[in-house]
Amino acid sequence: MTGLSEVPHKARAVLDEIERAVVGKRDALTLVLSAILAGGHVLLEDFPGLGKTLAARSFAQTLGLEFRRAQFTPDLLPADLTGSFIYDQGKAEFEFRQGPLFTGLLLADEINRTPPKTQAALLEAMQERQVTVEGETFVLDPPFHVLATANPVEYEGTYPLPEAQLDRFLLRVGFGYPDSEEEWEVLRRRLERQREEQTLNRIVTKEELREIQAAVETVTVDPDIGRYCVALAAATRKHQHTLVGSSPRGGLALMLVARAYAVIAGRDFVVPEDVKAVAVPALAHRITIRPELWMTDISGRSVVETVLGQVPAPTARDRTGSAR
Repeated sequence: MTGLSEVPHKARAVLDEIERAVVGKRDALTLVLSAILAGGHVLLEDFPGLGKTLAARSFAQTLGLEFRRAQFTPDLLPADLTGSFIYDQGKAEFEFRQGPLFTGLLLADEINRTPPKTQAALLEAMQERQVTVEGETFVLDPPFHVLATANPVEYEGTYPLPEAQLDRFLLRVGFGYPDSEEEWEVLRRRLERQREEQTLNRIVTKEELREIQAAVETVTVDPDIGRYCVALAAATRKHQHTLVGSSPRGGLALMLVARAYAVIAGRDFVVPEDVKAVAVPALAHRITIRPELWMTDISGRSVVETVLGQVPAPTARDRTGSAR
């Protein structure tokens, strides 16, 4: 049984192994791992070629999860994700053939390229960990996580994710462009291995990941920290640039991800800095800016950064010890 004291070491080992493939993105990778340890899903939104797909595959390899990729296209149907009933002539009966949703980690590639009907097929799976086909419900075996990618610069032929689906993602994370040294390191490693594909070592098994997720549930959250999460989410609703602010699910996401973030840092309790570190990726995608501001630099990120400066953080308390 994996105890809380073992989690920081294993988390760092996972990140170290992934960095063999994904260069110079430690902070973003830590956020993604925090969301997975918190039991959630992640939207990777960034420009093409920045390692989103590679990161998803790398997490599956290092965490011992079965990996499937679904390429979202305009003609993708809900049954292409969930699976469907196929008539077996030999048995003279219908049998269910599972779709790519039945996996440990699903890469929903270019999720904004498929129509809302197919996007909606993910909602039940992401929230309820189950799929319903022709009135019959099938439970997805845990752990089940969705890492979805979206390209923010292509608008023609895309279908923006509705607020209800964006809210299902615990975090929205961007990798950003590497600096010149990191970009050269990508090229150097490719020359060194003399092949395109990369295979990473498994650091934990699927069962160990479930134990780690259970251990994260035991992390102490002071009531003042919880109220701070609530206050930040509520402040986004009152901001002058906001049409629709974060739902209560945003405050819950703050607390859950901050808890996992604290464990990776080696603590069994959450401090305000943990909440601040995950606030933008946890809240920004849950905010709708007023229409008259769409052509300005105002964004969900800027709103969250503003409320972080306005909402007073809990005062530091004397605490001793690190992760148990």
